[in-house]
Amino acid sequence: MPSSLINRDLISINDLTKNEILFILQLAKDLKAKPQPTLLQNKVLASLFFEPSTRTRLSFETAMERLGGRVIGFADKDVTSASKGETLYDSIRIIGQYADVIAMRHPLEGSARRAAEATDKPILNGGDGANQHPTQTLLDLFTIQETQKKLTGLSIALAGDLKYGRTVHSLMQALLHFSPRLYFIAPKTLQMPEHYLEELKKNKIKFSLHEKMEEVIKQADIFYLTRIQKERFADSMDYERVKNVFRLTLAHLIGVKKNLKILHPLPRVNELDDKIDTTSHAYYFQQAENGLYVRQALLGAVLGKI
Repeated sequence: MPSSLINRDLISINDLTKNEILFILQLAKDLKAKPQPTLLQNKVLASLFFEPSTRTRLSFETAMERLGGRVIGFADKDVTSASKGETLYDSIRIIGQYADVIAMRHPLEGSARRAAEATDKPILNGGDGANQHPTQTLLDLFTIQETQKKLTGLSIALAGDLKYGRTVHSLMQALLHFSPRLYFIAPKTLQMPEHYLEELKKNKIKFSLHEKMEEVIKQADIFYLTRIQKERFADSMDYERVKNVFRLTLAHLIGVKKNLKILHPLPRVNELDDKIDTTSHAYYFQQAENGLYVRQALLGAVLGKI
Protein backbone atom coordinates (compact mmCIF):
# COMPACT_ATOMS: atom_id res chain seq x y z
CA MET A 1 0.00 0.00 0.00
CA PRO A 2 1.30 3.51 -0.74
CA SER A 3 2.40 4.62 2.72
CA SER A 4 1.43 8.17 1.76
CA LEU A 5 -2.26 7.25 2.18
CA ILE A 6 -1.90 6.41 5.87
CA ASN A 7 -3.44 9.12 8.09
CA ARG A 8 -4.13 11.26 5.00
CA ASP A 9 -6.99 13.74 4.63
CA LEU A 10 -9.11 13.54 1.51
CA ILE A 11 -10.46 17.04 0.98
CA SER A 12 -10.28 17.31 -2.80
CA ILE A 13 -9.87 14.70 -5.51
CA ASN A 14 -6.71 16.65 -6.40
CA ASP A 15 -5.20 15.42 -3.14
CA LEU A 16 -4.72 12.04 -4.84
CA THR A 17 -2.29 11.09 -7.59
CA LYS A 18 -3.41 8.93 -10.50
CA ASN A 19 -1.65 5.93 -8.97
CA GLU A 20 -3.32 6.50 -5.60
CA ILE A 21 -6.73 6.71 -7.29
CA LEU A 22 -6.11 3.45 -9.15
CA PHE A 23 -4.88 1.81 -5.94
CA ILE A 24 -8.06 2.77 -4.05
CA LEU A 25 -10.20 1.48 -6.92
CA GLN A 26 -8.36 -1.85 -6.78
CA LEU A 27 -8.87 -2.04 -3.01
CA ALA A 28 -12.58 -1.39 -3.52
CA LYS A 29 -12.76 -4.15 -6.13
CA ASP A 30 -11.04 -6.56 -3.74
CA LEU A 31 -13.37 -5.66 -0.86
CA LYS A 32 -16.42 -6.05 -3.07
CA ALA A 33 -15.24 -9.53 -4.01
CA LYS A 34 -14.03 -10.56 -0.54
CA PRO A 35 -15.42 -8.78 2.58
CA GLN A 36 -13.16 -8.25 5.59
CA PRO A 37 -15.53 -8.04 8.59
CA THR A 38 -12.85 -7.54 11.28
CA LEU A 39 -10.43 -5.24 9.43
CA LEU A 40 -11.22 -2.11 11.49
CA GLN A 41 -12.10 -3.72 14.79
CA ASN A 42 -11.68 -1.26 17.70
CA LYS A 43 -11.51 1.74 15.33
CA VAL A 44 -14.05 4.58 15.58
CA LEU A 45 -15.49 6.70 12.77
CA ALA A 46 -17.00 10.09 13.58
CA SER A 47 -19.80 10.70 11.06
CA LEU A 48 -20.45 14.46 11.09
CA PHE A 49 -23.18 15.61 8.74
CA PHE A 50 -23.97 19.31 9.06
CA GLU A 51 -26.04 19.02 5.86
CA PRO A 52 -28.67 16.40 4.90
CA SER A 53 -27.41 13.19 3.31
CA THR A 54 -28.70 9.69 2.67
CA ARG A 55 -26.25 7.72 0.51
CA THR A 56 -23.00 9.34 1.61
CA ARG A 57 -23.69 9.21 5.33
CA LEU A 58 -25.21 5.74 5.43
CA SER A 59 -22.59 4.21 3.15
CA PHE A 60 -19.77 5.65 5.28
CA GLU A 61 -21.38 4.31 8.43
CA THR A 62 -22.20 0.92 6.90
CA ALA A 63 -18.68 0.70 5.46
CA MET A 64 -17.19 1.19 8.93
CA GLU A 65 -19.53 -1.25 10.65
CA ARG A 66 -19.06 -3.96 8.00
CA LEU A 67 -15.31 -3.70 8.58
CA GLY A 68 -15.84 -4.27 12.29
CA GLY A 69 -15.48 -0.65 13.43
CA ARG A 70 -17.82 1.59 15.40
CA VAL A 71 -19.58 4.85 14.52
CA ILE A 72 -20.35 7.98 16.50
CA GLY A 73 -21.76 11.24 15.18
CA PHE A 74 -24.86 13.10 14.06
CA ALA A 75 -27.03 13.76 11.03
CA ASP A 76 -28.53 17.05 12.21
CA LYS A 77 -26.40 20.08 13.06
CA ASP A 78 -29.21 21.43 15.25
CA VAL A 79 -28.51 18.76 17.88
CA THR A 80 -24.86 19.85 18.14
CA SER A 81 -23.10 22.71 19.90
CA ALA A 82 -23.01 24.52 16.57
CA SER A 83 -26.54 25.61 17.47
CA LYS A 84 -25.01 27.32 20.51
CA GLY A 85 -22.46 29.14 18.39
CA GLU A 86 -19.50 26.78 18.65
CA THR A 87 -17.09 27.17 15.75
CA LEU A 88 -16.40 24.35 13.34
CA TYR A 89 -12.74 24.42 14.36
CA ASP A 90 -13.55 23.89 18.04
CA SER A 91 -16.07 21.14 17.27
CA ILE A 92 -13.57 19.19 15.18
CA ARG A 93 -10.75 19.78 17.68
CA ILE A 94 -12.87 18.05 20.34
CA ILE A 95 -14.40 15.30 18.22
CA GLY A 96 -10.98 14.40 16.86
CA GLN A 97 -10.09 13.26 20.38
CA TYR A 98 -12.93 10.73 20.34
CA ALA A 99 -12.45 9.12 16.92
CA ASP A 100 -9.78 7.62 14.67
CA VAL A 101 -11.17 9.05 11.41
CA ILE A 102 -13.80 11.68 10.54
CA ALA A 103 -16.25 11.70 7.62
CA MET A 104 -17.86 15.12 7.23
CA ARG A 105 -20.36 17.01 5.11
CA HIS A 106 -20.88 20.75 5.51
CA PRO A 107 -22.74 23.38 3.45
CA LEU A 108 -19.83 25.84 3.33
CA GLU A 109 -17.06 25.65 0.73
CA GLY A 110 -13.69 25.23 2.39
CA SER A 111 -15.15 23.74 5.58
CA ALA A 112 -13.43 20.38 5.13
CA ARG A 113 -10.05 22.07 4.75
CA ARG A 114 -10.73 24.07 7.91
CA ALA A 115 -11.68 20.89 9.77
CA ALA A 116 -8.39 19.29 8.72
CA GLU A 117 -6.54 22.18 10.38
CA ALA A 118 -8.23 21.39 13.69
CA THR A 119 -7.22 17.74 14.12
CA ASP A 120 -4.50 15.25 13.29
CA LYS A 121 -7.12 12.58 12.52
CA PRO A 122 -7.92 11.93 8.84
CA ILE A 123 -10.77 14.03 7.44
CA LEU A 124 -12.75 12.45 4.58
CA ASN A 125 -14.77 15.12 2.81
CA GLY A 126 -18.35 14.01 2.12
CA GLY A 127 -19.13 17.28 0.36
CA ASP A 128 -18.41 20.93 1.19
CA GLY A 129 -20.98 23.22 -0.39
CA ALA A 130 -20.70 23.45 -4.17
CA ASN A 131 -16.98 22.76 -3.98
CA GLN A 132 -15.81 19.11 -3.84
CA HIS A 133 -17.14 15.59 -3.23
CA PRO A 134 -14.06 13.38 -3.67
CA THR A 135 -15.46 10.11 -2.29
CA GLN A 136 -18.37 10.37 -4.74
CA THR A 137 -15.81 10.84 -7.50
CA LEU A 138 -13.98 7.69 -6.48
CA LEU A 139 -17.16 5.64 -6.55
CA ASP A 140 -18.04 7.21 -9.91
CA LEU A 141 -14.65 6.20 -11.31
CA PHE A 142 -15.04 2.73 -9.83
CA THR A 143 -18.44 2.40 -11.51
CA ILE A 144 -17.19 3.69 -14.86
CA GLN A 145 -14.29 1.23 -14.74
CA GLU A 146 -16.63 -1.59 -13.71
CA THR A 147 -19.05 -0.97 -16.59
CA GLN A 148 -16.58 -0.04 -19.35
CA LYS A 149 -13.63 -2.23 -18.28
CA LYS A 150 -11.37 0.81 -18.58
CA LEU A 151 -11.08 4.48 -17.62
CA THR A 152 -8.98 5.86 -20.46
CA GLY A 153 -10.29 7.36 -23.70
CA LEU A 154 -14.02 7.28 -22.96
CA SER A 155 -16.70 9.67 -24.22
CA ILE A 156 -18.40 11.07 -21.12
CA ALA A 157 -21.36 13.46 -21.01
CA LEU A 158 -22.05 15.47 -17.86
CA ALA A 159 -25.55 16.98 -17.75
CA GLY A 160 -27.69 19.11 -15.45
CA ASP A 161 -26.40 21.48 -12.79
CA LEU A 162 -22.77 21.89 -13.78
CA LYS A 163 -22.35 25.25 -12.05
CA TYR A 164 -23.14 24.20 -8.49
CA GLY A 165 -22.73 20.42 -8.84
CA ARG A 166 -19.79 19.40 -6.67
CA THR A 167 -20.01 15.82 -7.99
CA VAL A 168 -19.34 16.92 -11.57
CA HIS A 169 -16.60 19.34 -10.51
CA SER A 170 -14.70 16.60 -8.72
CA LEU A 171 -15.31 14.03 -11.45
CA MET A 172 -14.12 16.38 -14.18
CA GLN A 173 -10.87 17.00 -12.35
CA ALA A 174 -10.26 13.30 -11.77
CA LEU A 175 -10.88 12.54 -15.45
CA LEU A 176 -7.90 14.74 -16.36
CA HIS A 177 -5.80 11.62 -15.68
CA PHE A 178 -7.67 9.50 -18.22
CA SER A 179 -7.84 11.43 -21.53
CA PRO A 180 -11.64 11.55 -21.94
CA ARG A 181 -13.78 13.29 -24.55
CA LEU A 182 -16.15 15.44 -22.47
CA TYR A 183 -19.57 16.86 -23.31
CA PHE A 184 -21.11 19.43 -20.95
CA ILE A 185 -24.91 19.73 -21.22
CA ALA A 186 -26.59 22.51 -19.23
CA PRO A 187 -28.54 25.75 -19.50
CA LYS A 188 -26.15 28.65 -20.04
CA THR A 189 -26.80 29.83 -16.47
CA LEU A 190 -25.75 26.44 -15.06
CA GLN A 191 -22.86 25.57 -17.39
CA MET A 192 -19.49 24.37 -16.10
CA PRO A 193 -17.60 27.30 -14.50
CA GLU A 194 -14.96 28.92 -16.68
CA HIS A 195 -12.01 28.09 -14.42
CA TYR A 196 -12.75 24.37 -14.85
CA LEU A 197 -12.89 24.80 -18.62
CA GLU A 198 -9.54 26.57 -18.51
CA GLU A 199 -8.14 23.62 -16.60
CA LEU A 200 -9.32 21.29 -19.38
CA LYS A 201 -7.72 23.48 -22.05
CA LYS A 202 -4.45 23.54 -20.11
CA ASN A 203 -4.47 19.74 -20.03
CA LYS A 204 -5.45 19.46 -23.72
CA ILE A 205 -8.71 17.61 -22.94
CA LYS A 206 -11.33 17.84 -25.70
CA PHE A 207 -14.72 19.16 -24.60
CA SER A 208 -17.79 20.92 -25.97
CA LEU A 209 -20.77 22.81 -24.50
CA HIS A 210 -24.37 21.87 -25.28
CA GLU A 211 -27.90 22.76 -24.20
CA LYS A 212 -29.74 19.62 -25.35
CA MET A 213 -29.22 15.99 -24.33
CA GLU A 214 -30.08 14.61 -27.75
CA GLU A 215 -27.12 16.47 -29.28
CA VAL A 216 -24.60 14.15 -27.64
CA ILE A 217 -26.16 11.10 -25.99
CA LYS A 218 -25.54 8.87 -29.02
CA GLN A 219 -21.80 9.58 -28.78
CA ALA A 220 -21.51 8.84 -25.07
CA ASP A 221 -20.17 5.78 -23.27
CA ILE A 222 -21.20 7.33 -19.96
CA PHE A 223 -24.10 9.76 -19.50
CA TYR A 224 -23.80 11.35 -16.05
CA LEU A 225 -26.99 13.19 -15.13
CA THR A 226 -27.44 15.46 -12.11
CA ARG A 227 -30.46 17.18 -10.62
CA ILE A 228 -30.96 20.94 -10.57
CA GLN A 229 -30.12 21.71 -6.95
CA LYS A 230 -32.75 23.96 -5.40
CA GLU A 231 -30.70 24.42 -2.22
CA ARG A 232 -27.86 26.11 -4.15
CA PHE A 233 -30.06 28.93 -5.50
CA ALA A 234 -30.25 32.21 -3.59
CA ASP A 235 -33.30 33.25 -5.66
CA SER A 236 -36.17 30.72 -5.87
CA MET A 237 -37.36 32.28 -9.14
CA ASP A 238 -34.03 31.43 -10.76
CA TYR A 239 -34.57 27.82 -9.74
CA GLU A 240 -38.13 27.76 -11.10
CA ARG A 241 -36.88 28.91 -14.50
CA VAL A 242 -34.50 25.99 -14.93
CA LYS A 243 -35.83 23.13 -12.78
CA ASN A 244 -37.57 21.33 -15.64
CA VAL A 245 -35.07 22.05 -18.40
CA PHE A 246 -33.72 18.50 -18.47
CA ARG A 247 -35.63 15.24 -18.35
CA LEU A 248 -34.06 12.04 -19.66
CA THR A 249 -36.68 9.66 -21.10
CA LEU A 250 -36.80 6.37 -22.98
CA ALA A 251 -37.06 8.31 -26.24
CA HIS A 252 -33.54 9.68 -25.69
CA LEU A 253 -32.14 6.12 -25.64
CA ILE A 254 -33.09 5.25 -29.20
CA GLY A 255 -29.90 4.65 -31.18
CA VAL A 256 -27.45 5.03 -28.27
CA LYS A 257 -24.35 2.87 -27.91
CA LYS A 258 -24.95 -0.62 -26.57
CA ASN A 259 -22.36 -0.04 -23.83
CA LEU A 260 -23.91 3.27 -22.68
CA LYS A 261 -24.42 3.46 -18.95
CA ILE A 262 -26.46 6.18 -17.27
CA LEU A 263 -25.10 7.36 -13.93
CA HIS A 264 -26.65 9.74 -11.41
CA PRO A 265 -25.32 10.69 -7.95
CA LEU A 266 -28.91 10.75 -6.65
CA PRO A 267 -31.31 11.85 -5.32
CA ARG A 268 -33.26 12.35 -8.51
CA VAL A 269 -36.31 14.58 -8.75
CA ASN A 270 -37.90 14.67 -12.21
CA GLU A 271 -34.82 14.78 -14.45
CA LEU A 272 -34.62 10.98 -14.82
CA ASP A 273 -37.69 9.01 -15.93
CA ASP A 274 -38.13 5.94 -13.73
CA LYS A 275 -39.06 3.90 -16.82
CA ILE A 276 -35.32 3.92 -17.61
CA ASP A 277 -34.65 1.94 -14.41
CA THR A 278 -35.37 -1.40 -16.10
CA THR A 279 -33.21 -0.80 -19.18
CA SER A 280 -29.72 -2.21 -19.65
CA HIS A 281 -28.36 1.35 -19.64
CA ALA A 282 -29.42 2.20 -16.08
CA TYR A 283 -26.62 1.78 -13.54
CA TYR A 284 -27.26 4.45 -10.91
CA PHE A 285 -28.49 2.11 -8.18
CA GLN A 286 -25.40 -0.10 -8.58
CA GLN A 287 -23.38 3.14 -8.60
CA ALA A 288 -24.81 4.02 -5.17
CA GLU A 289 -24.00 0.54 -3.86
CA ASN A 290 -20.41 0.93 -5.01
CA GLY A 291 -20.04 3.81 -2.58
CA LEU A 292 -19.90 1.22 0.19
CA TYR A 293 -16.85 -0.56 -1.22
CA VAL A 294 -14.97 2.61 -2.15
CA ARG A 295 -15.49 4.08 1.32
CA GLN A 296 -14.40 0.81 2.89
CA ALA A 297 -11.22 1.03 0.82
CA LEU A 298 -10.60 4.61 1.93
CA LEU A 299 -11.19 3.87 5.60
CA GLY A 300 -8.87 0.89 5.51
CA ALA A 301 -6.19 2.83 3.64
CA VAL A 302 -6.09 5.98 5.78
CA LEU A 303 -6.16 3.91 8.97
CA GLY A 304 -3.23 1.84 7.69
CA LYS A 305 -5.07 -1.48 7.93
CA ILE A 306 -4.86 -2.63 4.31
